[in-house]
Parts: sequence; structure tokens; C-alpha cells
Amino acid sequence: MSERAVAQHCPYCGETTLWPLEDGWECRSCLRAFSVKYLGLTRPDSSRTDTSGGGAR
Repeated sequence: MSERAVAQHCPYCGETTLWPLEDGWECRSCLRAFSVKYLGLTRPDSSRTDTSGGGAR
């Protein structure tokens, strides 16, 4: 299994012309370099429910 996930789109311009760098990704369309950090999974918590009444149903 790879330690890195593959970025699908540039977060700045949305293009898919991405090339791996040592510490991230290079977009060859807008010439920006970026990295993506995976923080982990979250689980539903009853204390974080929407109490405003305007949530999706």
C-alpha cells in the first residue's frame, strides 16, 4: 500500500495536470505546488448536532 494518496484535482485551479513532488504535488497548469494532509476519520457525536433548525432533512 502506498503511503501517499493521489491528488485528483488542483485545489487552486481545478485542473488535473498534477505531478508528484518530494513533499506534495505540482500543478503544471497554474504552476502552484501544494501538499495534502490526511487528518483521520471522525465519528458522529451527539453533542455536535445541529440545533438551529435549519439543517438538511
